[in-house]
Order: sequence, then structure tokens, then C-alpha cells
Amino acid sequence: MDIKIKEKAQTWLDSNIDKESKAAIEKMLQNSNEEELVDAFYKDLEFGTGGLRGVMGVGSNRINKYTIGMATQGLSNYLLKTYPNEDISVAIAHDSRNNSRYFAEVTADVFSANGIKVYFFDDLRPTPELSFAVRTLNCHSGVVVTASHNPKEYNGYKAYWNDGGQLIAPHDKNVIQEVGKIEGINAVKFDKDESKIQIIGKDIDDQYLDMLKGLSLSPEAIKRQKDLKIVFTPIHGTGIKLVPPALEKLGFTNVHIVEEQAKPDGNFPTVVYPNPEEAEALDIALKQASKIDADILMGTDPDADRVGIAVKNPQGEFQLLNGNQTGSMLIHYLLKMWQEKGKLDGRQFVAKTIVTTDLIEKIAERYKVKCYDTLTGFKYIAALILEKEGEEEFIGGGEESYGYLFGDKVRDKDAVASCMMIAEMAAYVKDQGMNLFDFLLDTYLTFGLYREHLHSLTKKGKTGLEEIQQMMIELRSDPPKIIGGEKVVRIIDYQEGKEKNMLSGDIKPIDFPESNVLQFFTEGGSKISARPSGTEPKIKFYFSIRGQLDSKANYDKQIQQLDEKIKRIIQEMAI
Repeated sequence: MDIKIKEKAQTWLDSNIDKESKAAIEKMLQNSNEEELVDAFYKDLEFGTGGLRGVMGVGSNRINKYTIGMATQGLSNYLLKTYPNEDISVAIAHDSRNNSRYFAEVTADVFSANGIKVYFFDDLRPTPELSFAVRTLNCHSGVVVTASHNPKEYNGYKAYWNDGGQLIAPHDKNVIQEVGKIEGINAVKFDKDESKIQIIGKDIDDQYLDMLKGLSLSPEAIKRQKDLKIVFTPIHGTGIKLVPPALEKLGFTNVHIVEEQAKPDGNFPTVVYPNPEEAEALDIALKQASKIDADILMGTDPDADRVGIAVKNPQGEFQLLNGNQTGSMLIHYLLKMWQEKGKLDGRQFVAKTIVTTDLIEKIAERYKVKCYDTLTGFKYIAALILEKEGEEEFIGGGEESYGYLFGDKVRDKDAVASCMMIAEMAAYVKDQGMNLFDFLLDTYLTFGLYREHLHSLTKKGKTGLEEIQQMMIELRSDPPKIIGGEKVVRIIDYQEGKEKNMLSGDIKPIDFPESNVLQFFTEGGSKISARPSGTEPKIKFYFSIRGQLDSKANYDKQIQQLDEKIKRIIQEMAI
């Protein structure tokens, strides 16, 4: 074992940590099986695309009072250096996970002990409301304690800057540097200053809900379709706080809550993973939707920044849609309504991440609206909105992992706003004599058929991290020349910042921040992306295959053909 791991564990033992934590470390040191000790101390948690996230437990590579405390001390130090002559303020929220309230209290304690004013939500709240609060209260920063859709063993810490977006460069790296400078746990100020902590709640809720109502584009359709039959599940998370009130405020009167999953619970007792991307997480809701013959089903993750939906297909069966399908429909609906209302004047734009379907770009082209690509992670869409502020107008955007955003008052993916907009879109198309599946097929007929698939490989621990790194090294040194029977014509390497034309050999720089992502483009229009996850022990492969839908009747057949092509590519790539 690396001696540095034992030294780090001993440093923790020698600091002012609680008795239970000391006993746990001593037990790990005495255990002949060193795997647990290595995994707990071989590295420090770092900010990834989703902030600080990890398994709860003792150690530098775990989420606990001390790693949360050091992250907050580092962020406090950075704020105090960045704004030396200002009265600094932050907002704090948390989700329904085990220990989330406690970790949020620790965060508030450390900020206040550093002389920083804290606006602290009185109870659990959706992540997007924290982003809204940062901007509404003119805060310098913000934190939400959440691990989003990860399994119940996880928790985390998302940090936000004064624009309401998650930390990006240089702030994320600078905060990590500040954390690195902290000389042990004893340097963290845990003794709170009550006078610096202000509890917030309903007033911010009301302002947030009013803002959401202002995004509505089809109020007349909602009036006519107010009894649209909606099934909603928060999957034991924070969505229960604001999704039902948002739908009610918009005018919907027939919302059915999945009672078995309505109560916030960090053990997520009815699901394996509290992730609406997983079909199993929506099983109970699907049964309820079928039983009452609902128009639409919506389910949000624990911190209510992602939403999954199901709609009735032509056979009358409920079918789950993926994030690319929902995102494409939303952009189609938004641009259609903006055009109908005469609001498009050439200044507008939409945004998506590089691994999200290019169908969104095709839709934007038709409406003569700019479509920008960003790196994976909604913080990059937030940064783009900030960059374009005052010059161009953000309509909406999304990412394949079930996250969407509309307007510029929130700077993170927003499942509360998404549920509202999806319900409105369903009311609008029902008013036209269709349902959302019809609208999806119309979108494919008009703009082209795209099929996406995410293939993930989980590689846990230190050895897993090394395996993932090796896979990326091999893909760079010996990239595939043919994928799915088609020549690879272009490769983009976001880590090296270059795009290579495989036919001419020409290489040109790309204007993106450095990121460990590779993309392969084939002559037939397929796109395959390889990317190690920033928040989970996984390497992810994103497949996007292009086709052409010739009729609604042939949809199932043509989708099956594209799915089979993706399966063949996965086998070819041996992943």
C-alpha cells in the first residue's frame, strides 16, 4: 500500500474529529483487507461536472462533516479573497437524502464562522430554486447539498457562483486550490455565528413560482385543457415541494400524485436508483398512469433538476421517452410558439451539450435560431447564458440526461420548470387533437430521425479509475477507423483541443475548455462520444445514429433498425 494513504489516515486520526470517525479509521488501519482504507483515503474528492459527490463515510474520498467542512472553508477563503471589501452572502439548500440537512447545517456553520451572511432554506428544496435564490438575493455564491440521482449511499455538494450557475473555471480550480492549502481539519472554522444565518422559505417559493408562470406560452390551451390527466412522482425527493404548486398555478386541475413515492425519504424505499432515467424508478407511476388512463406521466429525481416522462404510443401503451426525445420536443414546441407569437428577431439562441442529440440543432436551423454546443455539465450552459447576456436571448436548452432549462432566471437544469413546460406542451398538442407521441413523430418526420443510446461501464475504486484512464489512452493512440461499417471521417479530442479530418489529415483547433472527451463522426452521420464521468466511477459512451422516417407507420421498424446498428457497434468496439 502507498505509505501516503496511511499517512493521510493518520493525519485525520490526529485531528479534532469525533470519536466515531476516529474509531472507524482505526478499524480500517487494523483490518488486513486494505481495500476499504485505500478507497477512503487514496485521493481527495474534487469538483467534477456536478460538484463534490461521493459515498458517505469516513475519509478524504468520502462525503462527511469534514470533507464538507473543508470544501466550505476553501470556498469561504476564496470568497473572502475575491471580495475583500464586501459584505459577502451565500444561499444554502438541500435535498431529501440521508444527512442532507445535517451537511447543509455544517455548511451554514462554516460560512457564518467565516463572517459570511447565510440565507438558509427552512426545509428541503429543489436545486433550481437555489440557483434562483442566489440571483434573487444578490448572493456571491450558493451551495446545495445533493447527490442528484445517485444511489442512496451517496451525497454531495454543488457550489454556485454569483450568476446562479455552478462553479466553472477558474473558480472551481481556485476553490480546490484553497481547499488544498488548508492545513488539516483543525483549520476549518466549525463554530457557527447565529447572527449571520437567516432562514428563508415561502417568500422565495412565491417569487420562483411567479417567475415560472411568466414562462407560459399557451395559457389559452391550458384553460381549455385544464383537466389534462397528469400523474406525477417526486421519487421520494424535493419535487413534491414545488411541482404540484407550479402545475396548479399554471391552471392544471387534474394532477395525481404517486402516494407511495410522495414522502421525501433518503432511503428511496420503492426504487433501486432514484433516477428517472432508469425505467424501474417509474414502474409504480406507470401502473398508476395506466390505471387512470392518464395523458402524461412525469417523475423527478431527488433534487428535482431532472425529469423523465412517459406518454401513450399509437397502441395506447405508455412508453418512456429518453432525454433526447423530450428535449427535442421541448425545443420544437418553444421555437414554434416563439415564432407564432412573433418573438423571433434573430437575437435568440438555444443550447445543448456536445453529447446531446443533433436533432435540436436541426430544429433550430429551420427556425433560424442559433444553436450552441457546450461541454457536458449544465454549468457550461449557464456560463454560455452569462456570456451572451445583453446581446442574445436564451430561449431554452437541455442535455440528454433529462435536464432542461427555459429563460434566464435560473442557471441550472430545472425539473420544476420542465414539468410545467411539458404539461403545457401536452395541453397544447391535445388542443390540436394530438398527444405528445404524435408530436414526437411529427418532429422526426419534419427534421429527421435520430436515435441515441448511452452505454456505461462502471469501474469502481482506484483500480477502476486506472482502467478508465487506460481505455481513453488507447482510444486516443489507436482510434477506430471504421464504426458500424462506416468510415470515421472526423475525430474531436476535447482534451487536446483539436479536430482532425481523417480523410485529409487536416487538424484545426476547437474553441472549448479542456475536457477528457473524444468524439468520432462517421461518413453516414453517426456520432460516438467517449467520456469518463465527472461524478460517478463510470466511463460513458454516447451513441447517436441518424436515419430518415418515411412515415409514422414505419416508426417502430426504423427505430428497431437503428437500435440493432447501435448494438453491433457496441460489440465491434468491445465495450
